[in-house]
Amino acid sequence: MMDDFKRTYLCLCKEACIEPQECILNQLHDVCDGNLRKRLDLSTQSLSIDACAVLGKVLTNDIVFTEITLCDCMLNEEGAKLLLYGLCANTTIQMLDMKGNNLRAAGAEALGKLLRHNKSLKSLILEWNALGMWEEGFCVFCEGIRANKSLKHLDLRNNQINHQGVGELALALKNNDTLEELDLRWNNVGLLGGRALLCALQQNKTLVRLELAGNNIPSDVLKAVEQAVDHNSECQTALRESRTRSKVLTHEIQCLKVEKNKQFLNMMGVIDQQKEELTRSGRTAAVQVGQLQEALTEKSSIINSLRAKVQMTEAALTLSEQKSNDLKELLEKIKIEKIELKERHSKEFKIEQEEACNREAKLTRELNTANGKNMELKNKVDELDRRCKVQHDQLCHLKQELASVTAEMKQRIVQTEERLEVEKKRCKQVLDDTEALRQKEMDCMNVHLQESERSLQVRIQKLENIRIQLETELSRLKAAAVTHRAQADEELIKMKNQIRLEEQERLANLEEKLHLLGQSRDESQNRCTIQKQTINELQAKNNKFTFEVEGLRRRIEELNQELSGKDQEKVAEVNNVRVELQEQVGHLQAERVAQEGLREKISALERQLKVQSNTHRDAILDKESEISSLLEKVRLKDNEIMRMKEDEAQRASFLHNAILSYVQGSPLGAQCTKK
Repeated sequence: MMDDFKRTYLCLCKEACIEPQECILNQLHDVCDGNLRKRLDLSTQSLSIDACAVLGKVLTNDIVFTEITLCDCMLNEEGAKLLLYGLCANTTIQMLDMKGNNLRAAGAEALGKLLRHNKSLKSLILEWNALGMWEEGFCVFCEGIRANKSLKHLDLRNNQINHQGVGELALALKNNDTLEELDLRWNNVGLLGGRALLCALQQNKTLVRLELAGNNIPSDVLKAVEQAVDHNSECQTALRESRTRSKVLTHEIQCLKVEKNKQFLNMMGVIDQQKEELTRSGRTAAVQVGQLQEALTEKSSIINSLRAKVQMTEAALTLSEQKSNDLKELLEKIKIEKIELKERHSKEFKIEQEEACNREAKLTRELNTANGKNMELKNKVDELDRRCKVQHDQLCHLKQELASVTAEMKQRIVQTEERLEVEKKRCKQVLDDTEALRQKEMDCMNVHLQESERSLQVRIQKLENIRIQLETELSRLKAAAVTHRAQADEELIKMKNQIRLEEQERLANLEEKLHLLGQSRDESQNRCTIQKQTINELQAKNNKFTFEVEGLRRRIEELNQELSGKDQEKVAEVNNVRVELQEQVGHLQAERVAQEGLREKISALERQLKVQSNTHRDAILDKESEISSLLEKVRLKDNEIMRMKEDEAQRASFLHNAILSYVQGSPLGAQCTKK
């Protein structure tokens, strides 16, 4: 960075056909001080106009130097102007020291432009210059102070600033809210300038240090100015304390937010785990439902096969019914044999009942296993309910913690409000007491003042006329001296001693006159000053109390605004958390309702399966019993039919033999045989 600065400086010197100055090159070798700030120190160095122009061009885009000192360089007006114009666009300079350079009108205008355009300058030292000798240039300088938003320290000692220049400076201070320190020692401020500064301090609340020694300002005005500056410093300290407190409160609130976010994230993790467990249980339940559905499909296929068998048996039954219709006539003949068959059937029915009991025992066992599975599912549901209750308890605990936090904040707010009310009451009592005392003293003082002012007004008017005449003579003499200096800059060195002697003689004569007049004026003003001091003290006390009350009110308003904003943020966060938790609870409740619906469906399907299985088993048993009975009946009937056929064949053979024997034994048979 430093090499770039040196390179640009040398290039610009070549372009301007100027030899680079050795003092500047020597300074560029070592520029860092102990505080790691880059300083360019050209004090007591004679800089030409061309060198100032080159330095101004180099410093426009410089980012190295933060401090520049040009003390006692006796810069020319044109050179200082070029140098300051170059610093207008600089963004790194923070301190500029131009002590003892005899800057006048053009320098003041250049400084005003610098203050208007530069945004980084914080300290400006202009001691031992002549900025206040030309009113127009100093007005431009004051306009720059009015527009500046970065300068904090300004040194204007020994700049021949009169009361008019101080008036312009006071107007600039009314609109400036960044300047903190101002040094106006050893100028010609006077009474009017002091009053103008006092009026400016009533609006300016940032000026913390103001030096006015050696300016012929009355003591009462100085005291009033000191009180205003002290009040400004107290206000600034109060603002700093309030800012630190607000920073501490914001830090605590951020810590609370971080803790709440951590708790919320932990809760979300627990909820996610519970959701995963619920999804797992749902998956297992879905797998079990699929298995049950597969079992149902298998049982439905079995039932369909049984239905086909039943249909076959029904067809066989229709055939058997046809046969039974054919054999009804034969059944009537065999009623005796049916009694025996009934006894056999009763025995076989008992055997079938025993087999049915065994089947019922098997079915009860299967039912017990199904009930065990149902109990396991119920236990899982109870565990899920217990987890939901635990989540609900955690949510209640969080709500209680939020309520406790809000209650603590409200208690703090109430305590602060009570303290503020107590302070307000105390301030009101003090103000009432002071107002009562002030009214009494004012009544007494007004009577004395009216009497004394009548007698003193005439003398004061005369003395003021004389003082005004003397001030006009002094201003005329100063203007003559200034014009003489401006016209004869080269002869100043030779004529300084003569002019100083003449001015000392004139000032001695004028001081003798002023001393004679001042003695008479002091005797008349002593009483007025004493009374004015008492009045000013009372007014200062009043102002202090009013400023303190206003500061307390501002603190209360700021604290209320901060508390309202924090309460709103907390309420918004709580509402968001509540909404999210309600949504999660709603999702959990919906999943719970869905699980309950699935459980109900499963139980209904299991009931239907049980009922259908029982009905099918009963129907199958009945049909099997009926089929077995019918088969036995058919077998018995076939046996009976075969036996009856054999009997009929035997009977037919017996009848045939009998008929043949009969025919053979009859005369017809003998004839037949003979033939």
